Formats: sequence, C-alpha cells, structure tokens
Amino acid sequence: MRERLPKDVYRSIKRTISEGAPLEPAIAGVVANAMKDWAIEKGATHYCHWFQPMTGVTAEKHDSFISPSPDGRTIMEFSGRELTQGEPDASSFPSGGLRATFEARGYTAWDCTSPVFVKENGDNITLYIPSAFCSYTSEALDKKTPLLRSMDAINKQAMRVIRALGNTTAQRVFTTLGPEQEYFLIDGAFVEKRLDLMMTGRTLFGAPSPKGQEMEDHYFGALHERVASFMNELNIELWKLGVSAKTQHNEVAPSQYELAPIFTTVNVATDHNQLTMDAMQKIALRHGMVCLLHEKPFAGVNGSGKHNNWSLVTDDGINILDPGNTPHENEQFLVFLCAVVRAVHKYSKILRASAASAGNDHRLGANEAPPAIISIFLGEQLSDIFEQLADGRAKSSKSGGVLKVGVSTLPSLPKDCTDRNRTSPFAFTGNKFEFRMVGSAQSTAGPNFVLNTIVAEILSDLADRLEKAKEVHIEAEKICQEIASEHKNIIFNGDNYSGEWVKEAEKRGLPNIRNAVDAIHTMLDKENKKVFEKHGVLSAGELHARHEILLERYVKEINIEALTTLQMAKRQIMPAVIEYTGIVANTVGAITAAGETAKSQSKLLHDLCKLTDALQINIITLEEALVEAEKKKTAEAYRDIVIPAMNEVRAVADKLETIVDAEIWPLPTYAEMLFTK
Repeated sequence: MRERLPKDVYRSIKRTISEGAPLEPAIAGVVANAMKDWAIEKGATHYCHWFQPMTGVTAEKHDSFISPSPDGRTIMEFSGRELTQGEPDASSFPSGGLRATFEARGYTAWDCTSPVFVKENGDNITLYIPSAFCSYTSEALDKKTPLLRSMDAINKQAMRVIRALGNTTAQRVFTTLGPEQEYFLIDGAFVEKRLDLMMTGRTLFGAPSPKGQEMEDHYFGALHERVASFMNELNIELWKLGVSAKTQHNEVAPSQYELAPIFTTVNVATDHNQLTMDAMQKIALRHGMVCLLHEKPFAGVNGSGKHNNWSLVTDDGINILDPGNTPHENEQFLVFLCAVVRAVHKYSKILRASAASAGNDHRLGANEAPPAIISIFLGEQLSDIFEQLADGRAKSSKSGGVLKVGVSTLPSLPKDCTDRNRTSPFAFTGNKFEFRMVGSAQSTAGPNFVLNTIVAEILSDLADRLEKAKEVHIEAEKICQEIASEHKNIIFNGDNYSGEWVKEAEKRGLPNIRNAVDAIHTMLDKENKKVFEKHGVLSAGELHARHEILLERYVKEINIEALTTLQMAKRQIMPAVIEYTGIVANTVGAITAAGETAKSQSKLLHDLCKLTDALQINIITLEEALVEAEKKKTAEAYRDIVIPAMNEVRAVADKLETIVDAEIWPLPTYAEMLFTK
C-alpha cells in the first residue's frame, strides 16, 4: 500500500487499521484500482470476498476483473463498490432463524484490518478480500463480525482502565493470538479405503494398535522425509500468503504434528488459521497423504487441539500481560491479570461453550487435552502474589534464578519464574494466557470473541470504579485484593487429569460440563445474553441463532456418523465376517470328517458366530435409535440414544477385527494407518 497508494490515501487507510477510525468512502476507488493492478501483476484474473459463515469453514464467490466496454472490447475494472461490498446468497448458509429460506440477500463487507492476498488454486489465481458477512437486516451471519465487535469492546474498556491508571501514551489496545494447530497426516491410500475418515474425519471402527504412543518416541522426534517435505511446502505456501508459520514438530501421538505461527492481532490470526487449515489439507494431497483435523481421529491416542494463546497489547508495543521483573509492583499488569481471572471464573460456562462440539467431546479430559472443568494455572510466582493480595498487599515476587545443568561445558541457563502446566485448560504462560480447550477443527473466532467480551465486561466494571476513585492507586490495590480473595477457587496449579481434582473442583463449586449439548445450552443463560448485548457483540437474536446452529450441527454430525457406522458395518464388516466364518466352518467340517476333534477351530467358530449375532443385534439397535432420535429431533436424543448405540456396534466390530483373517478384514488397521509413512 505504501508503494502504490497516494500518501493521503495511505495515511487514511492506516488510521482505519491502527486506530479504528471509520473507513473514508472516498478512498475506496483509489485503493481498489491499486489493489487490482497489484493482483493482476501476480497473475490474478478474479477477485472474491472471502468470508466465514457459521459453518466453521470459509466461503468465497469469484468474479472476474473483466468488464465489457461500449465498443465491444473488454477492460479490466475493479471499483470501490466492488471492493467494499459484495452480495453472496445468504439463504444457503446456516442462520439459526435469522433468515427465512426464501430471503436470499446477504452482504459481505471488506475488513480492511486483515490484509488481502493473492492465492493460487491450480491454474486459477484470485485476489482474496477478507470480509464480514451480514444479513439484509444487519444481523451477523458469520464468525468474523462478532469477533471484530468484541475487539472494539475490549479496546474501549481496556483504554478506560489504562487511562485511569495514568497511561497517557497508548491510543488503542489490541488482543493478539497465536493459535498452535495440531493435526494428523495419514497415507491417502488408507483413507480411500475408510468411509468413516472420508465422511466424518475420524475412525468409527478400529481395534487398538499393538503399539500406540506409550513408548513416547514420536514427540519431538526426527521428522520423516516425507513429512518434512510436506512441512517445507506448507511453510512456503503460508509465507507466500502472509502467514508467519514459525514452529513445526512431531506431536505426542504417532502420525500427529503441530504448527505454530507468530502472534498477530486476533482477527488476522483467525483468518490465517483458516488459511493454514486449508493449506494443510491441499498440500497433504500433493504428497499422497490426507490431513486429519478432527479432534479425535483415533481412539486410544492423543486427540488434536488448537492452543489459543491470547494476550493484550497496546498500539505502542506494550504487552499488558507481561509481568516484568517485579510483577508485584506492576500495577497495570496486576489489574488486568485480576480482570481476566474474574472474567474466566464468572463466565466459565460460556467459555466452555465456546469450545463445545461433537468432535471435542471425544478429546476433552483424555490424554493431552484438559478436562471439561475450567480452571486457571498461574504458576508459582503469580500464585504467590495472588495469595499475598488476598491477605492484604503484594510485597515481593519470587525470582527464577539460574538453572545449572551440572556439566562444565554447558552454560548456566536463566530459569523461568514458574514451570508450565500442560494439563490446565487456561494457563498463564509468561506473557499470555493459553486456552487449551479449543478443538483442532474449530474456528478460533468463537472462543476469542467470547474471551474478549467477558474480559471487556470486567474491565468495564473496574473502569467505573477507577474513574470515580479519589485515590486511583489505592482503589486499584483494593480491586486486586478483592478479586484475589473472591476468585481463588478458580486457581489450580496441579494435575487437572487426576480424579482427585474432579472431586476438589466440585467442592470449589466449579462447573464440570461434560458434553457439548449441555455446554451449548449455557449460552442462553441470562447473564450471557446480558453481557453480549451490553457490549454490542451479539444481540439476543444473534445469540439464539448461534445456539440453534451449534445444536443443529451436533445433530447432523452424529447422524452422519451413525449412518456411516451402519453402512460400514452392514456392507463391509458383516460380509467379511461371514466370509471368514464360512472358511472356518468348512475347516471344522473337514477336520471333523478326518476324525479329529477340531477343538481350537470350533472355539474360533463359536466366537465368530456369537460376535456376529451380537453385531447384527447392535446394528438393528442403532437403526432403531436413529428412528427414535429423528422423532424427538433433539440433540439430547442423539447424545443419549444414538451415540451409545454406535459405540456398541463398534465394540463388537473391534473385537471381530482381532480374530478375522487380516487378508479378509476390509478396513486398514490402526497399526497400518498410524505407522506407515
């Protein structure tokens, strides 16, 4: 922009991006023309408004730059109106009742705070314009709009607080995000033979592999050449799109990996994460692999999350959540830290709901994922300060010191003030909070507009008090003391996986919302409606719409899984079992006819027949469960009736996998999929 735009136009659009000033309509045409020339130089023939409907993925409608001229020729045009506003069909996207089926009009609006980019899809090259998506009646139909609204809300309230505390230099506060993305890579030949992976993204059948992750030999292990080549191409593709991919490594489960980007503003990071997931899936196919983003593709090994690293930064580069060398003396840090603690404790249910999905139900509480109980890890240093505040005043900070390894040739290492806690769902990690509940396939927009909004609400209350106080610093200290005393129950630095913690959390009054359906219902609690409406992030209608969409999505996902389970069980597993049973029966007959007893073969035949009967009964039970759930048309019915019936079909099929001839069994096994590179 700096190279191609007139100086006054450049300054104007930079004010909009950095200061939140309204976009001046007069400059749109100038920007559009420069943007068109830039894109065409890179080979683009089309442009699209790229938006994020409530499907959880992205959408795009492509238009060419070509326009006819009166003399019959064609010219390349791109107007300010085409840049700032588009009109995709709104009727075919989930709206939760905000739009009737016959009401098709919807609008996309250019989000100039997120950079445009040119993207190659095969031979097609297109200019992508990040956009918000709203209805004809102005309701948000996407995930970006409430995220942008929440950024305005937290900026407004955070600025009030830092002004009251004496900060006169900062002009704006941004929330930043660095989402770590976990994923699996599986050879494409195996996926082609697994209807469950193609239809649902996870395995609906599969006996445990003889080896899983118990040897701990995959985590941070040497990269396989095929995987390293994939990662190299992925990095290059992302860098070309402006996504700053930084870290890559093997994750805990076999065939599981992770990518982490450099931090940026939360809306740009959300756009970049969508690009990352899309690039992972496309590039994996080029290498003969399939990228699985489901939260639990394989039972018995780690699931995949998206660790949501969230922080607050001023426009002059100050990280508000950086404690500094003496955090007990850092008033601004302590006030904001306490605000986050109160927000997470008071609104833990809606935060839990922001990470709720059918896929995440398989992951939360298992292996590396946190449990469904929201708690906060502060670490040794900040917990000590928190306890000092609860008792009166913080007077000291524990220091990290120096770590001596005990080898003369190795240097002494500066030691952090606290260890990390990989089991905590909401952990302070140096200068940010890491919300570890978010599922790997989820958009980061939802969890972050919730987090922004609830923190904005607490900051609003604190700002009211600070602005009215005669002695601001005394009032700030009083606020921190109150929060440390009232919200100490949410602080937990121990093992979140332990059974003892579940019991302890119950004593502390912390909610343990074990499944997505119950979590989603909390969205409509009175206090949640109030806070979203107060800060203009979601109206009551928009909140109800999201509640309905999430439940509807849950039902559809479970229904697809159940139908896929039935098809695989009836058309693949059952025929294979019958074929093998026939072979064993013929063998028993032949041995018996030869005058031998065939005890082992008869035992195998008996087991096969018994399990086959059980499989058939469970298939019928699942079919009946689907009929019953369809009549009730509730998410609870699919959770309580269909899922248990699916699990029963799988349990029997997985037992059969362990005894049926490997040459006859129709599905690639866990061992093959997880360990074949």
